[in-house]
Amino acid sequence: MEILIRASQFLLSLSLLIVLHELGHFIPARLFGTRVEKFYLFFDYKYSLFKKKIGDTVYGIGWIPLGGYVKISGMIDESMDTEQMKEEPKPWEFRSKPAWQRLIIMLGGVTVNFILGILIYIMILFVWGREYVSPEAVKDGFSVAEVMKPFGFKDGDQILKVNGQVPFNVLDVNADLLLKDVKTIEVKHLDGQIQTINLPEDIGMKMWTSGDVRPFVPRIYTTIDTVYSKFPAEKAGFKKNDKVVAINGAPIKYWDQFKSIVSKDTLNPLNIVVSRNGVEKTLTVKAEKGKIGVAPVTKYPFEPEIKTYTFGESIPAGTDLAVETLDNYISQFKYVFTAKGASSLGGFMSIANGFSTTWDWRIFWSFTAFLSIMLAFMNLLPIPALDGGHVVFTLFEMITGRKPNEKFLEYAQIVGIIILFSLLLYANGNDVYKWLVAKGIF
Repeated sequence: MEILIRASQFLLSLSLLIVLHELGHFIPARLFGTRVEKFYLFFDYKYSLFKKKIGDTVYGIGWIPLGGYVKISGMIDESMDTEQMKEEPKPWEFRSKPAWQRLIIMLGGVTVNFILGILIYIMILFVWGREYVSPEAVKDGFSVAEVMKPFGFKDGDQILKVNGQVPFNVLDVNADLLLKDVKTIEVKHLDGQIQTINLPEDIGMKMWTSGDVRPFVPRIYTTIDTVYSKFPAEKAGFKKNDKVVAINGAPIKYWDQFKSIVSKDTLNPLNIVVSRNGVEKTLTVKAEKGKIGVAPVTKYPFEPEIKTYTFGESIPAGTDLAVETLDNYISQFKYVFTAKGASSLGGFMSIANGFSTTWDWRIFWSFTAFLSIMLAFMNLLPIPALDGGHVVFTLFEMITGRKPNEKFLEYAQIVGIIILFSLLLYANGNDVYKWLVAKGIF
């Protein structure tokens, strides 16, 4: 059922984004008197689930849910209709229109996607507001990953300021470190000392290469949620809802303390005291590869607050949020061009996993807004088969006064399609491989 809910949200979101993106091409094309032969949701290779011709345009739904398209007369696109290009240009064809009109037509899709992202963010803030966690709300401080400890951070630190400013949402610190220029973080240690810690310029890359992309996680308590079968904890008698209170005589309150001791002592049996229904019980267990096979209740010991917006306030705030989302997405591209980044690329399964396993409209629209911004940027990449490739060639013509040869555009389109399908196969292959690994097949 969870898979069906996620799949339904994914298809609904994808359909909305595709239709509106293609509408962004369709409307200016028609305004400039350019004939649009097809308007399709999904691809219709040799078969359509639905089609109906209205005027000069066939509207339809294909059977391959990998995208959609508009087929504009006199344009070299993914349809690769080279026969049409052999004929003399007609006044209603794309190639007969002035360069500035062709540029507007090609930019229409990404423009709609970006505007759509802004509008969705505006409505999200107006309807639901924006969740945040203030620094003072995280009273128990953060569990700190090893990659950050050499700089002076310690488990239990409270984060007070980032770059000299009190953060709106202190939980954004990890994304800020990864994607933005964070030079200093002011913390309060458990002993009450306040320290401003300077960070190196490449802190984001250090996090990325170490795998610690969430180096600051709010501390959680030691209540056990899951005891995995065939692990030492199950054999030792651990139960769901047991609360770890001590290990080898040392009091334990937080899960990071528990993990630290268990991961380091793999040779000797551990005497772990748990509180079960108010009664303390000592269980003896020996870790295997630094684990005993339990997972905690991950609920944070605080509740997020909500910042509400009037409709007037939501307009600039939603616009800023869309711009910030775009900036963050562009910033993460520096990690894609690393060995780890390439292996982390995901396809449709990864995108679908971004949706909730229950139908939550706030999460649905938030992720749809993000996808809309992402698609706007991706379509602007200067790859011939994408809008960005057409834009580059049109700008070249406008600057030099020379129109690229149609045979060159045809070959460029073929190269672009090969690149896109290769990336598509690679990204979705990564998804399949990760799924097989998760199932224990690899």
